[in-house]
Amino acid sequence: MTDPFAKLARSIPVTIVTKFPVAGTTTDSVAVIRMEPSRHDHTSGVECIACAAAGDIRAVLFDLLESARQGHRPAFSRVVVDASALPDPSGVIDRLIPGKLPALGLRDHAVAKNFHLLEVV
Repeated sequence: MTDPFAKLARSIPVTIVTKFPVAGTTTDSVAVIRMEPSRHDHTSGVECIACAAAGDIRAVLFDLLESARQGHRPAFSRVVVDASALPDPSGVIDRLIPGKLPALGLRDHAVAKNFHLLEVV
């Protein structure tokens, strides 16, 4: 078993799509993540813990990486995040820009080390 926090030879590029839905499904080399808007209303500027957890791209990427490392899913060399359904994808984008939002734990540091934002389209 490999160390779950061992540095990869290179970081995995992440593309965030904001304007149109991504066609297709996850392949062996590309992992597709579809971000969904919350299914209920929140007070402006406030989000419930369930919606916050579901929308945390750092947590989703960490879980994706761990799942591949443990052999529960095929390895991948790229990630495409479909954020086109979100009313404001800036929260997803901000979590992947180095230094924009602080890393809150080991998980966030592992994501920063293993993934990088390639582009937003």
